[in-house]
This record gives sequence, C-alpha cells and structure tokens, in this order.
Amino acid sequence: MAAVFRFEHADNPAAMQDLISLLIDWLDDRPDLRRMFSLWIRATLMRKKNYAILLPQVDDLQEIKVMLSDRLEQWALAYIAEGELKGKLEGRQEGRQEGRQEGEMLALQKLLSKRFGAIPADITRLIANAPVESIERWLDRIIDAQQLADIFKDD
Repeated sequence: MAAVFRFEHADNPAAMQDLISLLIDWLDDRPDLRRMFSLWIRATLMRKKNYAILLPQVDDLQEIKVMLSDRLEQWALAYIAEGELKGKLEGRQEGRQEGRQEGEMLALQKLLSKRFGAIPADITRLIANAPVESIERWLDRIIDAQQLADIFKDD
C-alpha cells in the first residue's frame, strides 16, 4: 500500500523509476503481484495528464522500468520547459502589476502638479510607497478636492 501511495504522489519521473526498482526488489518472489503492479502503473501513467504517454500492454515491472527509462529524458525536458513557461508567466504578471502601479503613480503626480502646483516631498514619498489601491483612491479624489490635503485626508 505504501508503494501505491508513493507512486500516486511521485513528483517526477525519476522518483517513479526509483519506486519501480524498489517494487522489483520487494516483489522478487511474487510474480503475480509484479504483474498486477505493472498493469496498475501502466493505467496510472496513461491517465496522468503530465506524462501523456501510451504504453503497450506489459506483464512485468521490469518491462515498465525499461519503457520508462526510454522516456525519462523526454519527460525531464518537458518538466524543464513547463517550469520555464510557468516562471515566465509569473514574471509577466508581476511585471504588469509593477507597470500598472508605476503608471498610476506617474498619472497621479502629474494631475496633482497640474491642479495644485509643486508637490511636497513628503507627498511624493507617500505616493512612491503606496499600494495600487491607495493610488486609485487618490486619483478618484482629485476631481472633488479643494486643496491637496483633501486627497490624502484619511491617509
């Protein structure tokens, strides 16, 4: 049962291959269980979307191990590519957020200087360190504000 649990939660193909090697050793005197595990492993691999693999019918764990070793390099490359793609997407999202914040910060400073003249250094620092939500709130207040202090009244 521990082997089933470990196989279901294996996070990479190398871990699966190590587990299959252990199963081969553990079940050396149980050909019936070796066959059952090989059928189960084949079915498990075919339904896992990460591996997208079609395996021929197999009768023994040793056959599974050989087939997996043939595919191990291919899977490793796929994992690397997937990780790089995920990192790029996360980086883009973070870059968009920073760009949005910087753009709103500059827009706020420009509107404030047009409406009220020179912006005091403490207000400039406040804007530079503010989260996007605060900057958006201040942008909304510019229209109704009578003086600069009205925009930052609650902050």
